[in-house]
This record gives sequence, structure tokens and C-alpha cells, in this order.
Amino acid sequence: MSSRLPIEDPHLAARLALAAAGRGTAGHHDELRGALTGVLPGGAGAGLAPLWQRFFTVGGEALWTDLGARLERVQRRVREDGATYNIYAGGGDAAQQWPLELLPLLIGTREWAHIERGVRQRARLLDATLADVYGPQRLMRDGLLPPSLIYGHPQYLRPMHGLRPAGGSWLQLVALDLARGPDGHWWVVGHRTQAPSGLGYLLENRLIIAQQFPEAFRELRVQRVAGAFRAWMDGLLRHAPGGAQARVALLTPGPHNETYFEHVFLARYLGVTLVEGSDLTVRGQRLYLKTLHGLERVHVLLRRVDDEWLDPLELRSDSGLGVPGLLQAMRAGEVLVANAPGAGVLESPGLHAFWPGVAEELLGEELLLPATTSWWCGEDSVWAAHRDRLASFVIVPTFRAGAVTRDFEPVLAAALSPADRAAWVARIDADPAAHTLLAPVRPSEQPIWRDGRIEPRPVVLRVYAMADGQGGWQVLPGGLTRVAAQPGGAPGAEAERPDGQQNGRRDGRRDGRGVDAYLSMQRGSASTDTWVLTDGEVDETSLLPRPLSAEELAGSRRVITSRAAENLFWLGRYTERAENTVRLARLALEALPTASAPVLAVLHGLALRHGLIAAGVPSPAHPSAQAARLFERALVRALGDAQESYSLAFNLRSLRQCAQALRERLSPEHWTLIEQLEANFSTRLGETLAEERHEPLSDVLQLLGRAATHLAAITGAQTDRMTRDDGWRLLSVGRQVERLEMLAHALAAGFEARLHTLDDGFALLLGLFDSTITYRAQFQARREVLPLLHLLVMDTDNPRSLAWVARTMRERLLKLARHDPAWAAAVAQALPRPHEWSLAELGRAGADGRHGALLVALQGCGQATRGLSDELSRHLFSHVGAPERSVWQ
Repeated sequence: MSSRLPIEDPHLAARLALAAAGRGTAGHHDELRGALTGVLPGGAGAGLAPLWQRFFTVGGEALWTDLGARLERVQRRVREDGATYNIYAGGGDAAQQWPLELLPLLIGTREWAHIERGVRQRARLLDATLADVYGPQRLMRDGLLPPSLIYGHPQYLRPMHGLRPAGGSWLQLVALDLARGPDGHWWVVGHRTQAPSGLGYLLENRLIIAQQFPEAFRELRVQRVAGAFRAWMDGLLRHAPGGAQARVALLTPGPHNETYFEHVFLARYLGVTLVEGSDLTVRGQRLYLKTLHGLERVHVLLRRVDDEWLDPLELRSDSGLGVPGLLQAMRAGEVLVANAPGAGVLESPGLHAFWPGVAEELLGEELLLPATTSWWCGEDSVWAAHRDRLASFVIVPTFRAGAVTRDFEPVLAAALSPADRAAWVARIDADPAAHTLLAPVRPSEQPIWRDGRIEPRPVVLRVYAMADGQGGWQVLPGGLTRVAAQPGGAPGAEAERPDGQQNGRRDGRRDGRGVDAYLSMQRGSASTDTWVLTDGEVDETSLLPRPLSAEELAGSRRVITSRAAENLFWLGRYTERAENTVRLARLALEALPTASAPVLAVLHGLALRHGLIAAGVPSPAHPSAQAARLFERALVRALGDAQESYSLAFNLRSLRQCAQALRERLSPEHWTLIEQLEANFSTRLGETLAEERHEPLSDVLQLLGRAATHLAAITGAQTDRMTRDDGWRLLSVGRQVERLEMLAHALAAGFEARLHTLDDGFALLLGLFDSTITYRAQFQARREVLPLLHLLVMDTDNPRSLAWVARTMRERLLKLARHDPAWAAAVAQALPRPHEWSLAELGRAGADGRHGALLVALQGCGQATRGLSDELSRHLFSHVGAPERSVWQ
């Protein structure tokens, strides 16, 4: 007889879950059991909280037995989505897979109603406080807020004083970090007001976890989140200078930011344009997006860049993340920035003790959600009263971003030695305003699935309030739940590094520094979905746009920002440069043992010009026996010098950086090829050179051969895997610019040295043009000037000929700039037309043996490509005014 429990038992899965659940940490609320650890409620769920009993009952035995497989599906889906979080620890810099747990945090209807009211109240309070701080400043004048706490904060922005934001509201998005205490009640442990992070990850979590438990998600009546996003976007448009047709953009610090994935994800979900500071410009007190087709107005800017970096003209002059003139555009009412700069001042934990009095003054209300108890040491009486009791608190910085010398990680004083605590007392004595004391917090513990068991982990919930544009706030039904990597202790309030900081790295140590020590994504914590249950109707609102008509599709075009266009242009250039460098290096190294002196002299000049050797390296054509050897060693070592511009390592690194900024436009295979080529070449070349071998040349040539094959695959991906839009045309133009300039110079150098008269020189010219097989197929063993020039200069069927390159570049430009035909025609007119040149004239040598007409024509090719690059930058990337006189034609 089977020992299996009867499948018809409705509580089977709940009993199995309870039997497999580990014991929580004493003094913490247990989310799975719904009580303080050690106190189990009764009922049919055998100790499970009612919500978890329902969760497992709906899924039944099938849910329980499949939990391990579902966790694997979650992790696979995260990998497929490319969801990452950039980790800065131990001096490293790496994108890690987004850590997502399987079991969601469950919040009941009545409990959520209380949270919702409290969060909405806090949002009203924070917006009113910010309006006063940058307006009449009555709170500071009446002693409800200490002026030194506000004015001393690095994110109090004096240029914002007196500014009235578009629509009248300072905040459009507010996030509160909440922790459930041992008593089961939710406490506020932090405010996020300047650029709250996590919405993109919240959406990613919901899309993945809801698919793993479709029956439970439906039967538990989990509220959807799209309605809150819709209300938020409608509210932004309601106050935008452009009205319902306003353009909305999301400002990101860029791919190196720790949460860049969610910036991309959120922008796609909301249907807004993702931009960096360099994509935008202020003209006539209006904000514009720089696109390939000119400047396009931006009316709403959702920013994920920290306060002080937003405008280098009025804030931090060293910022490359913001937009010069942005604050002036705000003063003019021409752009709505969400949230308004200067909001970061409200995130200070030193303000916690003052919020009840401020709420009473501004709202006439008591706070519904209490905050963790805090004491700001900037008040002499406060520090004097608690100085001898430091071991009872968590020490946190009053001022975070921008205050380098006054910023530090939260410290659990009880975990310090007596000597270390004494040192902290002295440190606080020296600068009390920079320090705030928090009472330790013991957040509740959420169940996670690990190797057939349910284990408890501390959690903090981030809840978002979104302005509806009508004076009210809608709380998103759910949130970003962060799950600690380790079991709980007695931490303090979490202190997250602000979102826009790119240099905010942590060492990853867990040394008693509070919630931040084990609830920071930088330290290996995870996240999970948050399910808010409803007794009413589930909101079926969707952010899916209405269907497009045939007429709209016919006239639609993809907006390509100037930054993306410039990166595509340089992606093409670096791809071609890398190919040219690999080809030239292989030809030079292979020619060293047997080539004639003129060939070696030309190779020396080309290697010097293309960064393969440094100035001062002797020519291998020198009669000295050591010259060729020194040249070889210098060339091989320079291949891997990533600091030397034009070296192969430099070009490969630059190629990867351009590709990284264009991830959303590249296929996964295309990106992988580029990433692997850069990493593998540098690593293997370093290993080859580190080996004490007398003759590493064969290994180097093998590496170059692999690199050439890899680059051919990358070129194939660019040719066959990318949409033929204007961005791709710029990529193609970038490749042709490099190809025309390099080939024209190489051919001129060869004919100046009369290589066409030498067998190995003739072969070198064909090799540089990668046209050896083509020449042999057409002209067999002939060594004649006219066939050579026909193939390398005039043949429009040869993709390596000057004529094909110039014609392709002209055609791409004309189609690219069809919106500006006059400019396109002028640019095209300035390009060379090799197919119209006279072959007889090019092949005619003077009495001195020089091909004067050919050399003059080739010199013009080089000048034209350099002028074209400058003109593209001016007209399409920078959008500066046209010069009075064209200097490049």
C-alpha cells in the first residue's frame, strides 16, 4: 500500500509546506505563520497564516511537488530576459543576473487598505514639505524643521528656491520602505523622493512570478498594477506643457548605472523614450531630444539621475549626466521634471523625528504609519542624552549623496568592540550633525524555497505612491520586496545609496551594519513579487496601446536619438578599424622573414600610422639584424595595449563599449560575439606573451586568425541581423568611412614606394584590399597596373574597391538624410566618385615613375572622409548651427 497522503485532502500542500518550513529567528514576525516566531495560530492550516493556507490549498499537491522546477523556470526566464543588476563590490564592476525568489509576499485586503492610507498620507506630507522648504520656509522659521539639517544637506539645492514646478506639484512619485515589526504592524524605515528605483524590477518580478502560479494568482484575486501606472502617466500628461500629446522621456545615467536594466524595461513598458543627458539640449528655455531628424520637443522628463547631477550650469559643474539649462527650462514652465530637483533632501534619516510635528502643522493629521525611532545628533541635547547609550543604536549618516567626507555605511553599534565604540563617540563629537541614531529594527521574515525546504529570510517592502495629476495620489497595489541573503538578526533601518551615483560601491562585507548589510542588492540580497489581495473587482486596466491603423503604420518611423546614432556610427567604424588592424598585423608579421626592403618600409609606415607600433621602433627594412626582431616584438606587444588608441585591444574595447550602449538594438548573438572577442583576445594574448617562449609568433598569428574569423561573424550579424533603418545606415557609413580612408592611404603609400613593380609588393596591395582571390579569379597571374587599379579603384562589384565604398556611402547618406535633401545633396556632392575617374589617367606614370593623377585622387579621398565625419557630428549628433563657411568641402 502506498504511504502517500490522500490527494483529496484539501490541506495537503499546506501541511507539507509547514512540515518543510524552517524555524524563524526569535523576535521576528513570521510571514508564513502569521505570528511572532514561536507563537503559531491554530486552524485547518496547521499553523500557516490564512493567506498562505489559501495559497497552497489552491495549488494543491501539484504546486508543492513542482516548486523546485518552478524556481528553475524563474531563473531561466530571468536569464532569457537579460535582467541584470550591476554589482560594485571589492573594486569589481560586473552585471549580475537579477536575483528573484519564487514565493511572493502576500498582503491581505484589510492590511493593504491601512498601508495604502498611510502611504498616501505620507506622499501628501512630503510634497507639501518640499513646497515649503523651497518656498516660504515656514517650517524652519517656526522651529518644526532645523534649518541646519535642511541647509546642510548636499541635496538642498539653492537654485530651486522660489521655483514653481509645472503643474504645481514637486513630487510625482514617492516610495516608502516599510518593515513589519514583531507586533505585526508596518513601520516606515525610509523615504525615497528624488529618483525612486525599483519600478522596472517590480514589473519584471510580476510578469515572471504570476506565470509560475496562475491558479493561485487568479483565485486569490491579486490586484493588477497597470491601473496605477496608467493613472500616473495620465497625471503627468495632465500637467505637461504639451498636454495629451506631450513627449515623455526617461533620463538614465547610462549603461554603467547599477539599475540600468530596469530603466530600459520601464521605458518600454510605459512607451516612453529612454535618454541620457547627452541626448538632450535646451534651446530657448525648452528641452529638446536630439534625433537624426532634428530636434524634437520633450515636455516631461522622468529622471533617474540624482539631484545635484541634473544641470552642470547651476549644480555640479563636473556632471556629465545632466542637461545644461534644465533648471532654467523648469523656471520657464516649459518642462515637467519628475521628481523636481532638490527632492533628495527629504530622504535624510535625521528628519524622522520631526515628521509627526510637520504632519500636524501641514495636514492637521496624525501619521497613520509610524517611523522607526531616530535621534539626530545635530541637536546638542539629543546627543548628550544618548552618548553613553551608543551600543543601543544603529549609527547612520545624516547626509548621503554628495557628502563624501560625511558619508559612511550604517553601523550596528552593539556589534562593535569597546575601543571601536569609543572611536565612534569621538567621531560623532567632532561632527554631530552628520550622524543620526536609529533604534534597531527587526523586520518580518518571508518564506523562500531552498533545496526542498522553506526557509525564513528578513524582508523590506518598497511601496510606491503616484500622483494622479488631480491633487490626489494612487498607491500602486504591490511593491518591490527585497529579501535578505542570510537569516535575520537585529538590524537598523536600511540606508540605500541613491540611484544616480555611479561611484557608490560597497565592499560586500556583512559586519553588523544594519538592514543595509543584508538587504542591499549590492550585497547579494534578492527580491520577490508582492501580491496584494482584493475582495472587490480586479482592475483589468492595461497599458497596451490601441491598435495601429494601416495609415499610421505607413507613416511611422523609429525615433533614433543622436546618441544612439553616434554609437552606431562608431560601432561601424570600430568594427572596420579592428578588421583593418588584424589584416595589417597579419600581413606584417607574415612578411617579415622574406619580404623585400620596399615592402617592409611600407609596412613599417602603415603600422606606425595605425597604432601597431610606437614612434621610435626601427623599420624592419633597416639592414641591422636586430631591426626586424625589434619591430616584431613591438608590434606583437602593442596589439594588446588597450591604452594606445588605434591598437587592436583599444579598438576591440571601444567596439564593446559602443555595443553595450546599443544592447536593445543588437541580437543576443551579436552582443555575445563582440563581448567574447574582446575578452578572449586580450586574455589569450596576455597568456601567450607571459609564457617564456622564444618564438611566440605562430601563436600570435593563430590568435589573429581567430580574431579575423570572429570579426567576420560580427560583420555578418551587422549585415544580416539588424533592421535597415537610419541607424543601420549610419553604422554602414561608419564602416565605409574607415574603409575608404584606410584603403586610399594604403594604395597611395604602395604606389609612392612603387610596390606595384615588385611581386611581393603587388601581392601586399591585394592583401591590404582583401582582394587576392578576386584578382586571381579574374586576371590569373598577371602583374599589371591597369587590372590592379580596375579591381581596387574602379570595380563597383568589388566591395573592397574605392568605387564601391564611395557609391555605397553616398547612397546610404542620401536615404538617411531624405528629411533634409539640401544638406544630403551637398554632403554627397563632396564625396569622391572613383567610378567616374579615368582608368587610363590613373594608370599613366610620369617620367619619374610616379602616378601623379592617382596620388592626387587618393589624397582627396582621405580629405573627404575626414570632412564627412566632422559634418555628420555637427549636423546629426551635436545639432549645432551651420558654420558660415564650409571648410571641409
